[in-house]
Amino acid sequence: MTDTTTDPYAAAESSTTEGRVYTVTGQDWDSLVTGVAESDDNKVVVNMGPQHPSTHGVLRLILELEGETVTEARCGIGYLHTGIEKNMEFRSWTQGVTFCTRMDYLAPFHNEATYVFGVERLLDIEDDIPEKARLIRVMMLELNRISSHLVAIATGGMELGALTVMTIGFRERELVLDLFETITGLRMNHAYIRPGGVAQDLPQGALEDVREFSKLMRKRLPEYAALCNANPIFRARLEGVGHLDLAGCLALGLTGPVLRSTGYAWDLRRTQPYAGYEEFDFDVCTWDTADSYGRFRVRLDEMWESLRIVDQCVERLAGMEGEPVMVADKKIAWPSQLSIGSDGQGNSLDHIRHIMGESMEALIHHFKLVTEGFRVPPGQAYVPIESPRGELGAHVVSDGGTRPFRVHFRDPSFVNLQATSVMAEGGQVADVIVAIASIDPVMGGVDR
Repeated sequence: MTDTTTDPYAAAESSTTEGRVYTVTGQDWDSLVTGVAESDDNKVVVNMGPQHPSTHGVLRLILELEGETVTEARCGIGYLHTGIEKNMEFRSWTQGVTFCTRMDYLAPFHNEATYVFGVERLLDIEDDIPEKARLIRVMMLELNRISSHLVAIATGGMELGALTVMTIGFRERELVLDLFETITGLRMNHAYIRPGGVAQDLPQGALEDVREFSKLMRKRLPEYAALCNANPIFRARLEGVGHLDLAGCLALGLTGPVLRSTGYAWDLRRTQPYAGYEEFDFDVCTWDTADSYGRFRVRLDEMWESLRIVDQCVERLAGMEGEPVMVADKKIAWPSQLSIGSDGQGNSLDHIRHIMGESMEALIHHFKLVTEGFRVPPGQAYVPIESPRGELGAHVVSDGGTRPFRVHFRDPSFVNLQATSVMAEGGQVADVIVAIASIDPVMGGVDR
């Protein structure tokens, strides 16, 4: 029973008068499990996770079972909390990128992009971003969407026992990570998209590598369709499982493939364009089954559309050799003209001589820009983008200093996990795995 005398926000009509009510106020989940287990009925409480291989990371599911049927399902999160949002308050605006890129570790460029877009809006430099930097950003975001969907399909297949889907999914993802390493120097946690542009220009031969990848993926993507789309075993495990219609998605605030599997074509790249997406030719992929199978098909179709966008980026970038990839304002732009030394690391001696030989004032300015950072006018901004899992946004607040006053992320995995109980309750234990896999949560983004 909800006590309306101590809770000013509890309305009398929302009181619960039937059944057992659990109020969880920060104590360990064990007390909740014990309370349910001590009840007199024949139900069994089972912990799935937080280290279970089929819960997409350190997610804990507390399942109340009656036989093989799930009568109640709750999520236990927080096992991967890293304090990223708080840590960003103690670093400069540019250094903040190195933190948020680690949240949803399967979509690092999307984490960087939504934060950087917010900073650029506060700086009022959105229209000053060089065309080449904008195209590189879109290309990297779409390559990242492909790699993330590949992991979603591969891990989902692995959890169902379709090991061939898993092996070829990770095979293709390795190719995308090779491209990331070529362009940014890192396979993950890139800190490549920065306020004002990108960290550095495309290396020699990178566009040709992207072209070759696109050609290869167009040959290999049909393998997933051949293995899964009409496979009677695969379809039997997914069709009708984890059903959630449009009304349920809207009520819970769900976005991404989960929402588009209901037939609703909501994609921020189309409905609220950013980074110049309105200039690209692509379709918003939907399905009409509102179940796990529909979410799989949406992700499969979206990889084709991402390849279309990547190809358009490559064609436009091909004629932009030598153009800038960072804003011209030297009070904001970190140096992006890096020259690799003879050991393959750091800066070459020629580049260091160039920086130190210009003038003492230039050297001092470079030192202050890197150590203190630039100032951002007071205000707040929220620029949502369409990540592989749905709407990802950063609420960025500035007090006029060289560090964020507050940064808070709206992560789609966190919001979408609300659907766990709706999708799982009333189904079989084995179907819980399918429902979670269809949501495709990444716990680094959930806990932050």
